Amino acid sequence: MTVDDQNAPQVTQPRQAIDLTEGECWTLLRGSSFGRIVFTRRAMPAIRPVNHLVDERKIIIRTHLGAAIVSRTADASGVVVSYEADDLHPVRHTGWSVIATGLARLVTDPAAIERYATRLEPWIAGEMDYVVSIEPRFISGIRLVGWCA
Repeated sequence: MTVDDQNAPQVTQPRQAIDLTEGECWTLLRGSSFGRIVFTRRAMPAIRPVNHLVDERKIIIRTHLGAAIVSRTADASGVVVSYEADDLHPVRHTGWSVIATGLARLVTDPAAIERYATRLEPWIAGEMDYVVSIEPRFISGIRLVGWCA
């Protein structure tokens, strides 16, 4: 906890969850660079933290050949995934969370791969020469608000 957190007003009432519109969800995703991709691995849920960018109505991530998500997205029909991003205050427990569910596919167009490589710098070291595009079919979110003392 930082000094700012210690001096911050404390939420004194239970938080309220306010549903976000689809537009608000996309705006928050565009303003964020970090999230978690959720997919199935060995018939079990798997979650990986990744950085992302939003390109129109697609969530774009870069990854490497050994990443578990690469083999699952190689099929042209795609694989169902969820993507979650949030910004929650660790002391006040307020903020927002957005979840997008849809199809993830490997990007195979060399021009698109190059364009994303110049726009999205992975924060994990190593070759990140694969690009995954998530096209959400459903997107929803909440804003957690509380009253401060």
